[in-house]
This record gives sequence, C-alpha cells and structure tokens, in this order.
Amino acid sequence: MEGNSLWLGGLRQPIKQAMIGCTALTAILYVWLVGNRIFVEGAIGMHQMIRPAEGGPLVTVMLTLIALTLLFTSLFLSDTRGAIEQEPDGFFDILSLVCSRLAMISIALIVIVMFYEVVSRYVFSRPTLWANELSLWIAAFLFLFAGQYAMQQRSHIRIYVIYDMMPRWAQKTSDVISVVLICAFTFALIWGGYNDAMRRMLRMETFGTAWDPAIPGTVKPAILIIIILVTIQAISNLIADWNKAPEHHNPADEIDETEIENIRKTLEEDKR
Repeated sequence: MEGNSLWLGGLRQPIKQAMIGCTALTAILYVWLVGNRIFVEGAIGMHQMIRPAEGGPLVTVMLTLIALTLLFTSLFLSDTRGAIEQEPDGFFDILSLVCSRLAMISIALIVIVMFYEVVSRYVFSRPTLWANELSLWIAAFLFLFAGQYAMQQRSHIRIYVIYDMMPRWAQKTSDVISVVLICAFTFALIWGGYNDAMRRMLRMETFGTAWDPAIPGTVKPAILIIIILVTIQAISNLIADWNKAPEHHNPADEIDETEIENIRKTLEEDKR
C-alpha cells in the first residue's frame, strides 16, 4: 500500500483509519440529530448548526467531526494521482492537491444537499430554508479551490499555438511575465479588498435570509487567501518547469485515453 503512496508514505494507513473513524462518528451523530429532529420538539436543526452558541456542545462536536472528516479524507485522497493528473514536482503541489480533493468532495456534498431538498420538497412537501444557501456556500469554495487545482495542473488558459513556436528562452520569458502579472493582480486585489474582507470577517457578516449563513463573512476573506495560494502555486510551477525540456502540444493531448477505455469496456459489458 505504501508503495502506491504519492507523499504520505507510512502515514497513509493512519490517515485512512482516521478518515474512516471520523466519517463513521459523523454519520452516527448525524443520524442521531435527524432522529431527534423528527421525534423531539425543539431539537437541534440546521439553524443551530451555524450558531454553535445556540446549539451547545453537541453542535460544536458535530462541526468538529465534519471538519476532521473533510481534512482526513482530503489528505488520504491526495495521496493517489489520477490517470490524467500531472506528477507533483513543485514545492507547493501537495497542498494544492489536498485542496483539490476538498473541492471534489464539495461536489458530492452539493449533490447530497440538493437531493435532500428535492426529496423533502416534492415527496414530503417540506421544503428547507437552508439547502439553496448551503449549496451556494459550498460552491463558492469549490470554484476557488478549483482555480488553485487548475493552476497546479497547468490547465489554465495558455495559447499554445504561439507558445510552442517560441524558442525556449522566449518561453521562459513569457512564463516569468505571466507570473509577474499574476503577482501584480494578487497585490492589487489584496490592496483593494483587505479592509472590506476584514470588516466582514470580524463581524461575521451574514446573508440576510431566514437561515442567515455567514457567506459574506467567510467567502470574501477566502477569496483573498486562495488567490494568494494560486499565486504561490504559479511561482512553484515556474520554478519546477524552469529546467524542463520544451513541450509541444496538439489537440490529441486533450483526449482522455483512460476515460475512453472505460467507456469502451462499459459498452462491451452492456452488449453481453
């Protein structure tokens, strides 16, 4: 198992066990809270989940378990490289991979939240006040982390038609200019948005709805923090790619051979 480890090595198994344990405890506590909500008047609900002071120690325990589950799951999943993913070779790549796994988990969480809303609304005629806002809250972080992952994978926009025609020294010059522009953009964004982000975060500004989550108070600071991570990743890419041989690209590079092979196997199994 450790032979397939990307970076955890001997920590892979303990991280896996911690992930399974936290996930199981989270699921048990979730079922208990849902059961209480159904059968006990005034039980803890989603309103209290974003207000730990009102929900008491049980809400704090639940939120801590959710955070630990996401952390250990992201760490464990980042220890495996996908078939079309680039090998991490920069000093910042591992952190970006961990964040990317958190973004992937977020997609599943959004699906679960929306599925719950659909069933609750159309089967039991009991629409929620929180599903839409929670999905928006999660999606905001999903898009931010996805940008960091795209930078790590070199999947951001680059005009290869021109880039491939350049000599290596000109490619390096273009890369340096790109990173400098990214750094300048980050500096301007922080310069203009820091005070506003701090005000929103310190007063934990809410969304102003019935559920009233702290979307502005968390997302605005997160934008500044993650754009810094994207910038560091861009610098990491520049350093890692500096001495690499020139690469040439063509449309065939965008074809996912693994996915095509999986589709072919699925079609063959369906014919049987």
